[in-house]
Amino acid sequence: MAAPTASNKDRQFLAVIGDEDSVTGLLLAGIGHVTQPPDSQKNFLVVDQKTETAAIEAAFDNFTEERKDIAIVLINQHVAERIRHRVDTYTAAFPALLEIPSKDHPYDPEKDSVLRRVRRLFGE
Repeated sequence: MAAPTASNKDRQFLAVIGDEDSVTGLLLAGIGHVTQPPDSQKNFLVVDQKTETAAIEAAFDNFTEERKDIAIVLINQHVAERIRHRVDTYTAAFPALLEIPSKDHPYDPEKDSVLRRVRRLFGE
């Protein structure tokens, strides 16, 4: 049981996948991080209407599976809708996945995968 705790202690960063306003606000709050060269990976992805779904899925996979320094992944709920099949099937404890609202898209608790799991757990 000590092995998972030891591997999770290195998780020290937040990652964000969202619209420009959400990502900019979080970067101004200080969450931005770029890994050391030569690969220089960012811990954020700005999504707009032109961003392909494959790019969002690649960032999601990178933050949740490949990067071992990410503790929490924040994703705008309207962006999560574009990769809902991936978000709904994600069950790992680390990194934690949280859906957040954006300026133009209000939060809908009925779409949140975590809240739906909690409701099923309590039989609602």
